[in-house]
Amino acid sequence: VLAALDVYFSLPTPHLWQTVLSWVAAGALLLRRRWPRLTLALALPGLYAGVALLASIVALGTLARRCRVAWQVRLAVVAVVTGSFVPWPLTRFAEAEPGLLVQNLIYALVLGVGPAVIGLLVQTRQDLSARVAELATVRDHERELHARTVLAREHARLAREMHDVVSHKASLMAVQAGALEVSAADPGVKQAAETLRRLATGTLEELRGMIVVLRAAGAGPTELLPQPRLGNLPELVEGSGLDVGLRMDGAEGRRLPEAVERTAYRTVQEALTNVRKHAPGARTLVTVDVDEKALRVSVRNGPPDGGVQPPDIPGGGHGIVGLQERAVLLGGRLSSGPTPEGGFAVRAEVPLERPAKPSAARG
Repeated sequence: VLAALDVYFSLPTPHLWQTVLSWVAAGALLLRRRWPRLTLALALPGLYAGVALLASIVALGTLARRCRVAWQVRLAVVAVVTGSFVPWPLTRFAEAEPGLLVQNLIYALVLGVGPAVIGLLVQTRQDLSARVAELATVRDHERELHARTVLAREHARLAREMHDVVSHKASLMAVQAGALEVSAADPGVKQAAETLRRLATGTLEELRGMIVVLRAAGAGPTELLPQPRLGNLPELVEGSGLDVGLRMDGAEGRRLPEAVERTAYRTVQEALTNVRKHAPGARTLVTVDVDEKALRVSVRNGPPDGGVQPPDIPGGGHGIVGLQERAVLLGGRLSSGPTPEGGFAVRAEVPLERPAKPSAARG
C-alpha cells in the first residue's frame, strides 16, 4: 500500500512508460515472499525511472532476508545504490554540482545498504532462533537418554539383587518344602508342604519374569510369563490356606482389559496376604462385581481368631500403597480400613476404560 502511494504521489505528470514501470514495481511486491529475486528485478526499472524508490527498498530488504547467496545480495545492493544515485535521464548527471552528487551518493548508500543490513539482521535472528530451538530439542533428548541410562542401570541392579538374594532364598524354600512333602507321614503336614512348595515355585516363576523385564527395560518388547487375571482367582483363594469365600458377579465369560484384571488379582492377593499376616483364622469374603463401566473388588475379613498366633512376618506397609498407585494409574481408586466388627476391608474400583488425560492449558 505504501509503495502504491509512493508511486501515486511521485507521478504528477507521468509518461505512459513511467506509469507502467511504477505500477509493475508496486504490484511486484505481492510476490516478494515467494520470489524475492523476481520482485527486485521487476522493481528496479521503476527505480531507474525515478518513480519506484520505496518498492525497490522493500524488495531489497526481502531479498536480503530470504536469500542465502551472498553475491546475489551484494549485486542487489549495487543495483539499488546505482539506481538511487544515477539521475534519469543521464544528461542530468553531467549538469549536477559536485556537492549535490556527494549528497546524492550518501543518500543512495543509505537507501541501498540500510535495507540489506536490516534484512540480513532479521535473517541472522531467525537462524539463531532456529538454532536455539534445535539446541533445546537436542538437550531435552540428551536428558531423556541420560534418564533412561540411569533407569536401566537401576533396573539392572535390582535384577541382580532379586536374582542373587530373593530367587536364591525362594529356591531353598521350594527344595526344603519338597523334601518335607516326601518325608512327612502326617497328611496335614504333607499337604502344607505341598502348598508351600507350589507357592515357592510360583514365586520363582514370577521373579524370573520380573528379572527379564528389568534387564530388558528400554530394549523393546519382551516375552513375559502369562500374567494372572480374574480366571486365576479361584486358584489363588484355594491355595491361600485361609477360610475364604469367593463371589464373582458379572465377570463370568467376559474378557476385560488385561490391566484391569491384573489389578483386581493383585488387590485380592495383597489383601489375603495381609489377612494371613495380621488376622490368621479370620473368615474372609472376596467379592468381585463387574458392570458396564467398572470393576469393583472387595476383600473383607472378620476379627482374628484368638487361638491362632499371628506369624512373625516382616512388612513395610508398601503393599496397600502399591495397590493405590495401580488403581490411580487406571483412573480408579482404592480404600482400606477397619470394620465395625473388628476386621478389615479393602475396596477397589477400576473403570473398564481408562479416562482420557486432560489437555494442557494453553497460554
